[in-house]
Amino acid sequence: MTVIVVMGVSGSGKTTVGTALAERLGVDYAEADTFHPKANIDKMSSGHPLNDEDRQPWLEAIATWISDHQCSGGVVTSSALKYRYRDILRSGGKVWFLHLHGDRDLLADRMKTRSGHFMPVSLLDSQLADLEPLRPDEHGLVADIAKKPEEIVETALSAFKDR
Repeated sequence: MTVIVVMGVSGSGKTTVGTALAERLGVDYAEADTFHPKANIDKMSSGHPLNDEDRQPWLEAIATWISDHQCSGGVVTSSALKYRYRDILRSGGKVWFLHLHGDRDLLADRMKTRSGHFMPVSLLDSQLADLEPLRPDEHGLVADIAKKPEEIVETALSAFKDR
């Protein structure tokens, strides 16, 4: 089966959309933040962006989760900012990307109003600078985060089933 990777920068709604997708599909859900080593969370919490070396074990752990869910399917979140990061995720098996994309001001507003998350708004611009859109050879869909989560889920489910 194919695992859906809900991707995008911080504040794009990955958790909200990902949990709804998993529930609708009746598959396991995994939150990418739970795969981060403590050192990564500490680094981001202190306002420092992660580098490729920091992200490597995190991406490999998510790829392992993807591999473990090839028979049953699943939904996992990951910023998956760069094509090479998505290559690591694809090493776990079949994936389909749902890229939640939106306006910087909307993303920043969402980040400012959420509580209990380690990612400061100050790191948004570094994520946007690193973000590489899906390429034609990557299976998936780009969804506008200005839409309601329910609309995004419906559109994603339709595109996923039609793939």
